[in-house]
Amino acid sequence: MNSPQEITRLATEAGARKAGLAHAGIGKLLFLAGLAGAFIALGGMLSIAFGYSWPGLAEVAPGWCKALMGIAFPIGLILVVVLGAELFTGNNAMLIPAFMSRRATVGQVLWNWTVVYVGNFLGAIAFVFLLVYWCGLLDNPSYAKALAGIAQAKVSMPWIMVMLKGIGANWLVCLALWLAMAGTSLLEKAFGCWLPVMAFVALGFEHSIANMFFLPAGMLSGAEITVWQAIWDNLIPATIGNILGGALLVGTLHSRLYPAKR
Repeated sequence: MNSPQEITRLATEAGARKAGLAHAGIGKLLFLAGLAGAFIALGGMLSIAFGYSWPGLAEVAPGWCKALMGIAFPIGLILVVVLGAELFTGNNAMLIPAFMSRRATVGQVLWNWTVVYVGNFLGAIAFVFLLVYWCGLLDNPSYAKALAGIAQAKVSMPWIMVMLKGIGANWLVCLALWLAMAGTSLLEKAFGCWLPVMAFVALGFEHSIANMFFLPAGMLSGAEITVWQAIWDNLIPATIGNILGGALLVGTLHSRLYPAKR
């Protein structure tokens, strides 16, 4: 497998390429980001199908319910990694080695994060309406009840708790990317993505892009929350936590611990 130093080198090269997408025009970057948002939303819906297809499981064995959700959810990140889509939370870490080695500027990093965040949201929302709501998946009472309850719970936590859970989520998601870069085959990369992402889902951490699926889907399922509650009580603190967890705990830390071999 690739060593930690080789992983840093690969991350630096990938970050430099991502920063360079700013010169390719906003259209391509938005499209790649939209794909990533849809992929993560797919993982979110699949996790609901796995975890809540067993009547009463969430009540009698909530741990098993979360475990089943964790088994299914990583398909989103696997698709992002293998197909080269642009994910905001992953880019929180991926662009940092390039920035620290002066192969990306602050402006390029912030531009990438901003455009990709918007694109992820558009992709997730499109998936919610086109492939969940209008496909009738919410007609399943188990799915609708689960999504409404999840959305309600996400806006009911203290602000600081959501931020801390956001740090945990993206620490694990970005570690999944680092593990994926350690492997050289499709199976190794997929398994590297799967383990940490399964952990963050099972532990109930907060991932801003995943919540761009769970919150709108929950609102469409009957959760009594407003758009402002979804943004202020969850998306903002989760996004701040995701940036801290990815940029500092993975991108910066591993670049310092394991400088890329030249």
